[in-house]
Amino acid sequence: MASQIMIPAFSELVRVFTRIGCLSFGGPAGQIALMHRELVEERKWINEDQYLHGLNFCHLLPGPEAQQLATWIGWRLHGVKGGLVAGLLFVIPGALIILALSILYAYAANLEWFAALFLGMKAAVLAIVVQALIRIGGRALNTRFKQAMSVAAFVALFFFNLPFPLIVLGAGLIGIATAQLRPEYLALKAGNAAPVATARPWGKTMQTVALWLAIWAAPMVIVLLTVGQDHVLWKIGSFFSQLAIVTFGGAYAVLAYMAQEAVQGFGWLSAGEMADGLGLAETTPGPLIMVTQFVGFLAAFRAPDPFTPLLAGIIGAGLTTWVTFAPCFLWIFAFAPWIERLENAHWLKGGLATLTAAVVGVIANLTMWFALHLLFASVSEQNFGPVRLYSPDPMSFNWQAALLSLLAAALIFRLKWSVIKTLVATSLGGLVLGWVV
Repeated sequence: MASQIMIPAFSELVRVFTRIGCLSFGGPAGQIALMHRELVEERKWINEDQYLHGLNFCHLLPGPEAQQLATWIGWRLHGVKGGLVAGLLFVIPGALIILALSILYAYAANLEWFAALFLGMKAAVLAIVVQALIRIGGRALNTRFKQAMSVAAFVALFFFNLPFPLIVLGAGLIGIATAQLRPEYLALKAGNAAPVATARPWGKTMQTVALWLAIWAAPMVIVLLTVGQDHVLWKIGSFFSQLAIVTFGGAYAVLAYMAQEAVQGFGWLSAGEMADGLGLAETTPGPLIMVTQFVGFLAAFRAPDPFTPLLAGIIGAGLTTWVTFAPCFLWIFAFAPWIERLENAHWLKGGLATLTAAVVGVIANLTMWFALHLLFASVSEQNFGPVRLYSPDPMSFNWQAALLSLLAAALIFRLKWSVIKTLVATSLGGLVLGWVV
């Protein structure tokens, strides 16, 4: 009941969200469950309906939904300053840990024990991505039409190498049209049909959008004026700004696109290093999309002029984090006043439902990409007109990676181990195999 809601003091909000930020392991599902226990069940700062209302709203936005939910709850309790504190504290602990691990990785990557450790971590990542594929697919593909959209997205990415933003845009437009013409294909849940009586806050929204666009662009202006558009920092900022706009469906949905561009397009890191970064992000608190910071650090670390490698890497990591998460605050502060209207937008629900189905195909593409590059040291590409096929070299098969992947699958699917325990077990297994070999 509304009478049971307790508005906390601002200092209490800071303390609780600091705790949440340090304990937010387990990906979005675990993070959303943690906030529900802390804020709804134990402290009663918002009620169940408000929490689900906010969560549904955040699912409509690009970016990490758990971080945006934290921002929305902070905004609801203490306005913009509450949203800023809650959103930042959800990100900062994990960002600092990822930065420290990225520095360690950059300086220790050539050590044999380090490579063995990360081989086990990459094997666990493959099993984790497969688990995400099964979970999301089981929830999202509840009609034949959605299953067909998922298969179409996989084929478009894996065999035709179509751009990820095109997949996002196309799926959204198809969903909007389908919601109007054949809504039964999407099995949409009925929303609150009651009219919204509040005025449309156009002026406030435009002011908020203008302010946060300026905040979002500020570091890019500094990069442009100091090192120019040819520098790796400009490329990092531009790429991850674009990525922040199309990150519907969670981190796994964009990892394949990011990996493809960072590895094959820009050459910032290898496929194996991309998997290493995901393993680091899985073991740290905060949003999984924080793996972008690892990529930004290595990209700048390896092309540092006129800075030292360490300083360039830190700047690259900070710039990546800024352009990845500044838009999250823009979406929340601009659109939170519209939440009830967005909840009743039938066309928007249709676009999101079809987009979520396509995301399953995107994650399947990521799974195949990771598996090929983990299990085979040499993977080439062959083009037959518009069709792109991967061709692994059988002689480069990595039996150690295959064995560790089977171990990770057994721990996750048979023994139901958590992500953290599985990562630790397979990493130790990698060390043992490395020592034996």
